[in-house]
Amino acid sequence: MSGIRGDRSRAAGLLLVIATATMLAGCATATAGPPGAASPSASPSPTPTAACPQVEGVELPPDCAPYDPDHAMAQNDRYRDRMELSDESRGAAEKPAADVRAALETLRTSGTISVEAVEDAFADAGIAGIQTIGDERAVAFGAAAPEGGCIFGEVSADVLTVEIGGIIMDGGCLPAVGH
Repeated sequence: MSGIRGDRSRAAGLLLVIATATMLAGCATATAGPPGAASPSASPSPTPTAACPQVEGVELPPDCAPYDPDHAMAQNDRYRDRMELSDESRGAAEKPAADVRAALETLRTSGTISVEAVEDAFADAGIAGIQTIGDERAVAFGAAAPEGGCIFGEVSADVLTVEIGGIIMDGGCLPAVGH
């Protein structure tokens, strides 16, 4: 058994020597350049190591990669943007959206708003797979429309909105909770 360990130890040592020699050879050739090339001590311009917001009238250090913070924030919120919806899909959603709107207006004026009541209003209009966020004070909702897109909005004691539009960039009809 000790002979096998000795062979493994010698093999590992040999691999270490080969790897070290290869690294050193690479380092030696990396510093040499073609005749007339700049010396290795000449340093090129600094490589950016940090992203720095552009501020009017402020010069950034050379190690900064500039970015526009307003543009970055706008891009960060793109997940809420809705995709375009075809006229055919919008037309197919008009009747169920009107049915949902009527049922939710009844809920709003009666003061019996709840997640379950909103889900029932969609089910009665023939729409399944509703996504809701809320409680008895207010419910945001969204569901896939019959031929694509979404029927979405909000109902509370003071507000009722029912809209038809495309899915959001993040997918689905409502942003995920916590966004």
